[in-house]
Amino acid sequence: MLRQKLSDSLKSALMAQDKERLGTLRLILAALKDRDIAERPNGGANGIGEPAILQMLQSMIKQRQDSIDMYKKGGRPELAAKEGQEITVIEEFLPKQLSEEEIRHVAISVIKEKGAQSPKDMGIVMAVLKETYVGQMDFALASRLVKELLTS
Repeated sequence: MLRQKLSDSLKSALMAQDKERLGTLRLILAALKDRDIAERPNGGANGIGEPAILQMLQSMIKQRQDSIDMYKKGGRPELAAKEGQEITVIEEFLPKQLSEEEIRHVAISVIKEKGAQSPKDMGIVMAVLKETYVGQMDFALASRLVKELLTS
């Protein structure tokens, strides 16, 4: 479904001659193709699944956020703006992101459900979050919140 949405968006951008959007969509599809090819030796003849695509999109956003920080520090606001536009296009294909408060609430419920009591149990909690909320949360933020909750 997500693959089809990406392909349809590429066609729409081609028809509309939207060069910025088209460039970003091509980057996404090229990264997806690379991941699909890398998956073939592991028996993934049909390519990566939707959860892996969502993770790929999230990592693409993270890379662009890091680039924005570097461009701003380097005095290149025009390049930072371009990266920001790419993030906007990529985010269209991700499910609604959970807010910090929503992540905190979900983390608390997983901690209670798993009986986690100390930072040693952080891996168990994070594994559940990563499996259940793929593409829906910033896992760096989630990790920080879980650590905070388990140490208090």
